Amino acid sequence: MTFEDAVRAHAEELFRFAYWLSRDRHRAEDIVQEALLRGWKAFGGLQDRGAVKAWMFSIVRNEFYRMVGSEGPRMDSLDGDASEIADPRATLFGLEMRDAIQALPVALAEPLALQVLGGFSCAEIALMLETTEGAVMTRLTRARQALKRLVMPAASRGRRGDH
Repeated sequence: MTFEDAVRAHAEELFRFAYWLSRDRHRAEDIVQEALLRGWKAFGGLQDRGAVKAWMFSIVRNEFYRMVGSEGPRMDSLDGDASEIADPRATLFGLEMRDAIQALPVALAEPLALQVLGGFSCAEIALMLETTEGAVMTRLTRARQALKRLVMPAASRGRRGDH
């Protein structure tokens, strides 16, 4: 696989991840552009061409943190135009989910984004985050549990104990 092939195969996913991290279209474009430049320079030294996707995501992640420091992912806008959503309940759920994800600490939100947006396995995420696979599985479980608690309507929480 050439670097150009890798870019064609993963450019959209890299942009989505950069946008998720930065929540700014222009900043995401800059992040991806710089990441691809760094990747192009280092591609010749990549030993495992089968791991090119995870390698590219790691470069995007590192470039984001290099550009903005350690402020972490921001979740201050929804993807797309809300007027495109036909069902108002979907908008409400999207807002609740955005707020819930925003409430998660970066240590939980980041592995969740890598799994959902990137489709990475726990082992791949562990390599990217420089941690263990068990730590990633724990963070993913905690993230899902926290999201479930955060988006569960208050009425449902009150009724659980009534049964």
